[in-house]
Amino acid sequence: MDYRQSIDALLSLVDHERNSLGPRQKAIVDLSRMERFMARLGDPHRRAKTIHVAGTKGKGSTAAMCDAVLKAAGYHTGFNSSPHLHHFRERIRLDCQPITEEGFAQLVDQLWPQRIDDVPDGSRSGYPGAAVTLFEFMTGMAYHCFAQEKVDFQTIEVGLGGRLDATNVVTPNVAVITSISLDHTAILGDTLAEIAAEKAGIIKPDGVVVVAPQAPEALSTILGACRERHAQAIRVGKEVTWISRETGRDPWEGQSVTVKGRLEEYQLDIPLLGDHQLENAATAVAALEALVEQGHTIPAEAIERGFAQVSWPGRMEVLSRDPIVMADGAHNLYSVNALMESLARHSPPGRLILVAGFSRDKSVASMVHRLAQPNTRDGAIPMVFATRSRHPRSLSPAAVADHFGNEGLKAVESASVADAVAQALASADADDLVLVTGSLFVVAEAREAVLGIEPEVYPDLLPQDLR
Repeated sequence: MDYRQSIDALLSLVDHERNSLGPRQKAIVDLSRMERFMARLGDPHRRAKTIHVAGTKGKGSTAAMCDAVLKAAGYHTGFNSSPHLHHFRERIRLDCQPITEEGFAQLVDQLWPQRIDDVPDGSRSGYPGAAVTLFEFMTGMAYHCFAQEKVDFQTIEVGLGGRLDATNVVTPNVAVITSISLDHTAILGDTLAEIAAEKAGIIKPDGVVVVAPQAPEALSTILGACRERHAQAIRVGKEVTWISRETGRDPWEGQSVTVKGRLEEYQLDIPLLGDHQLENAATAVAALEALVEQGHTIPAEAIERGFAQVSWPGRMEVLSRDPIVMADGAHNLYSVNALMESLARHSPPGRLILVAGFSRDKSVASMVHRLAQPNTRDGAIPMVFATRSRHPRSLSPAAVADHFGNEGLKAVESASVADAVAQALASADADDLVLVTGSLFVVAEAREAVLGIEPEVYPDLLPQDLR
């Protein structure tokens, strides 16, 4: 099959990321179906050294940092992440680059006959179906690809939660749990302790776990899981610390940080914005040093070079200048707070112009309440353009505008992200900041509009009114 045929095949599978049949964690009681799928493929997930990263905020950035450093250290690397911004190939990367269309299609072709569960009614798999889901299939594709390529290290980002996530068939060399906050509460639980327990599901007996700074409730749960499983916990903020460095560089191009690890001290320059990325950098350093302690060679110079080369689009990313257009995929209150706190220290003198769109299953009211607060130096309220992405779970522009109306702000409704960005730019002066946020899917479409990226669009997956 060719690339388009491979995508059509994937989209014939159950896709809990897009459809409204209910979250996948509610339909899965254990990982037996995924384990059987892996067994049919020859257990490819066991071939490479593994970093497994869970968390609410920062897991993708932290994983990307680890992957970039391992490549800089001379290793052949694989990186599996989700969701993608523009095309499915982004989810499977070799040496920091998405696999080719040909390579992607070959993987689908190779694995397709193995998609059928060998339990006829699926009763033991926790889902009443005969085939693996799209997410499970793509996770299997990543593991199979990395085994075929004989990568030295695979960095695996958890899709959702941890305990029942399809990626959680690995026994990692290092597990990482980044900052945890309330998100996906309908799936993972209503309290930080419940969510932390799901994330802590990636901790394996006698393993090594890097724990980013956490709220007390979440930290207690994670450390309790470490004690129960006799796992070593490395605490970021306590055993590994960081401090921002002023270097006089353009604040819109990156930032500098000194990370004091358990083995060495590192002077890092990171092309990623936001105070939270400094915490993520320290967390990644802790994971990499754990690999060094296991006997792997990762020189300090490679750590510094890898951080300087890391790329993780759509997270406080500056898409253009004059005026500055920034895109950030903040999609929960914690992320929005982190975004706005970072902007408060670096915001340009002009107005804040928001291009905002959200998914229906998020806590939109709380995010809008924070975004509606005055954030510029003169205390002016933001100008708002309400929009929607092409994603089936997107909230309508009218509903988004209503949320801002409840905060006393009148929002202009735009039928598409591209239109909203164009309207925002037409309204902006040179010293204003155009901020696109609320959903990673909205951010993806803003990148396409500003940077001229051609997306993968599948009409059958669009909301009915956009077809």
